[in-house]
Amino acid sequence: MPDEPPLPHRVRRILADGATVTMADGVRERALDSPGRTAVIDAGRALTFAAVHERSNRLAQALLGAGLVPGDPVAVLLGNCLEYPEVAAALAKAGLPMVPLGIRQTGPEIGWIVGHSGARALIVQDDRAEEALVAVAASGDRIAAVLTVGRPGVGRGYEEALAAAPDRDPLVRISGDDIFCVQYTSGTTGRPKGALLTHRGRALTALLSAHEWGLGAGRTSLAVAPMSHGAGFMFGFAPVLTGGTVVMLPRWDPARMLDLAEKHRVQSMFLVPTHAQTIRALGEDAPARYRLDALDTLYFNAAALPVPLKEWVLDAFPGCGVHELYGSTEGGVVTDLRPVDARRKAGSVGRAWYLTDVRVVDDEGRPVPPGEPGELFSASPFLMAGYLDDPGATAACRAPDGALSVGDVATMDDEGYVTIVDRKTDLIVSGGLNVYPREVEEALLLHPAVAECAVAGTADPVWGERVTAFVVWAPGVPPAAVEDLAEYLRPRLAGYKLPRRLEVLDRLPRNAAGKVLKRELRDGASPLRSR
Repeated sequence: MPDEPPLPHRVRRILADGATVTMADGVRERALDSPGRTAVIDAGRALTFAAVHERSNRLAQALLGAGLVPGDPVAVLLGNCLEYPEVAAALAKAGLPMVPLGIRQTGPEIGWIVGHSGARALIVQDDRAEEALVAVAASGDRIAAVLTVGRPGVGRGYEEALAAAPDRDPLVRISGDDIFCVQYTSGTTGRPKGALLTHRGRALTALLSAHEWGLGAGRTSLAVAPMSHGAGFMFGFAPVLTGGTVVMLPRWDPARMLDLAEKHRVQSMFLVPTHAQTIRALGEDAPARYRLDALDTLYFNAAALPVPLKEWVLDAFPGCGVHELYGSTEGGVVTDLRPVDARRKAGSVGRAWYLTDVRVVDDEGRPVPPGEPGELFSASPFLMAGYLDDPGATAACRAPDGALSVGDVATMDDEGYVTIVDRKTDLIVSGGLNVYPREVEEALLLHPAVAECAVAGTADPVWGERVTAFVVWAPGVPPAAVEDLAEYLRPRLAGYKLPRRLEVLDRLPRNAAGKVLKRELRDGASPLRSR
């Protein structure tokens, strides 16, 4: 069993001394130790560490000058762009919690989150500004400042605000327990909840992420996932905090991603399984068409990589160490399957990450034997402080000792490697028997006609729930009927786990983090074709 790499010296010092650590520290430090080094690249634009420090000072002063006080939340509606890291740094310096909004969220979703969070300011890109302001006004207007990035048609121009503000670090006193971010969950099971993420938890995650996945000094990484999402933000901002360079990918485009990786000699990238699927759709040999000899680290999150897809990733990127990590908005990074185990433990999400304890328990909270499914709990410095204004939901996900669960069912083997079975809420009960959709999905993905799939329970008058497969066919392969799939799966799954219904879609509904929205499937999202 491989040993965990040692903790970096700075993290050991923070833990030993109990020192305060915030999400502003790294920006200040990099401006002193490497001011002229490039921090951020976005198409034809770039910022040095000195420029990130200066511009974030000015933004912090502009917001405080508009009447905001430390503790006032600020909503941020931006895609991946040059401005995102400096916005995060400014809010950290001013003690203003960030409320990220997904660039694909609708007006009503934006309005609800802004209203629920109590945001006092909005930083928004120009093409969403008008819609966002209408939504915000409808939710109850408490907004003291609106800054528009790009060509301002509404609100005040972002660059104009920076130019008018002094380049002076506000030096607001912040503790590690203060809230850096109110990160709203994806809302796959109802209204999103605002997870309260602290400076200490986020800063420790950034330092350890840079150490584990090569995001620090002298390294170049690519911000692929949306920075409005917890993992996408962390892996896009950690380089700026630790002395690396981050290249922005404004929106997902697999060919553009490969082109940027080649052009900037990118060394590390964070992807989700959907990204790997779409890269593969360019052709089995698509990565080999690019000069990616600098790329040495890939790491995946959002959902476990199906084993066949992981095998393709390992073969298509032979020079890369492939990590597979598991975590959540509420719990941060929980486990990591490191490259040494990528093939030996394919299907697993690895062992407990740094500073993290994990356990798998039954409904009474007792540890289950190795290989048996149970609810996964974790305890670490990365856990959220709770849900904003929702003590009931906060209590519901906590064990008496403070460990946290987001409702995922997992197994742990006798070496401590965790495999995610499914979400507890996705469990299908058919004829009184439990069916975990992920097990069925893994088997379906072995069929050559299936490019992507999701399995969910749909109402059945006899069995209570029927195992239903929602599939996207692979191009160039003849589709299969439900009877053909059942016959294919029969040697692999017990009879009660076989899909009884098949619905064919052009694509699966997903949120911004790449997670399939099974609630939409269960609630009758109209398939484009069914059989």
